[in-house]
Amino acid sequence: MFSKEETERYNRQLMLPELGVSGQQKLKQAQVLMIGAGGLGCPVLQYLTAAGVGTIGIADMDTVSESNLHRQILYTSADVGQPKAEVAARKLAQQNPFVNFRVHGQGITVENALALVQQYDVVVDGSDNFPTRYLVSDACTILKKPLVFGSIFKFEGQVTVFNYKNGPSYRCLFPEPPGANEVPNCAEIGVLGVLPGIIGTLQANETIKVITGMGEVAAGKLLLFDALALRFYAVKVPRTAMADQVTKLQPSYESVCTAESPGELIELSPQEYRHWREQGRQVQLLDVREPHEYEAFHIDGALVPLSELPERLDELQLQPEVVVHCQSGVRSRQAIIVLLERFPEVRFYNLTGGLSAWDAE
Repeated sequence: MFSKEETERYNRQLMLPELGVSGQQKLKQAQVLMIGAGGLGCPVLQYLTAAGVGTIGIADMDTVSESNLHRQILYTSADVGQPKAEVAARKLAQQNPFVNFRVHGQGITVENALALVQQYDVVVDGSDNFPTRYLVSDACTILKKPLVFGSIFKFEGQVTVFNYKNGPSYRCLFPEPPGANEVPNCAEIGVLGVLPGIIGTLQANETIKVITGMGEVAAGKLLLFDALALRFYAVKVPRTAMADQVTKLQPSYESVCTAESPGELIELSPQEYRHWREQGRQVQLLDVREPHEYEAFHIDGALVPLSELPERLDELQLQPEVVVHCQSGVRSRQAIIVLLERFPEVRFYNLTGGLSAWDAE
């Protein structure tokens, strides 16, 4: 089953009763597709390689740049200008010669998505743009493939698993893409170098759990991480009708993510909000945290947890101006994306930094 060298290599994993020989065999037989070999892809690939996943596909059409090196830890200055997928596969093969690597240097496209995803048991999304995320999600939904999702934003990250045992899909959380320039990417707003390492490692952990069946997989639960405050939050993600509505890929995903937004999202600092209140400005406040967080501390306004928001949209009676907030500004930003679709006439403000920033002032 395992060679002497493999047994020695995986000895510390084989000793775990939750994993053992049967779990290691499942890892060896598994085929995992990594979308993106960048900040998230590097740690995912390294840990899945070390864990002994038998076949790993790497889909990335980008080349290594100098600006990648502070967070994409597979690469060095000598790799600048070279294709990421090829460099990653070459270096990972040296890390573990018992793993088979497939290089998909064309990346994932509408033309190849279904054929590409069909080859693998699990897909891990480490992409950094919405067209790719929606394409990957739709392909996995159609083919009923588990999708281990991760994303990063400045100092904040998210991890969850979609399409797992009839669980929610990406579109259950984000039914429609944001509008043009609504959400900046890492090149525009930056990212803390260690953040993709933290989130990518969590993605690798979920992938191993999906493959082996051990533990509780993060399906139906979105884990949010705030690196500055060193806080984790878990938000429920219910399965909605959107999980069953995707039956074919769209002709283009660039177009759906560059369409004009139905409304506008504006950042508002706690200081500005306080000033508005002092002036008597009529602005509605909407708290999208969980009930236990609200009970521990809140300022004012209604509570509608992000996890319940899609099902409670019909009961909302919103004023012309609404300030949405959470603990750090991550969930509120996601909530506004959902709210804008239903209430395009409302002017939404995201409380920058959430209550963490409120407490700091």
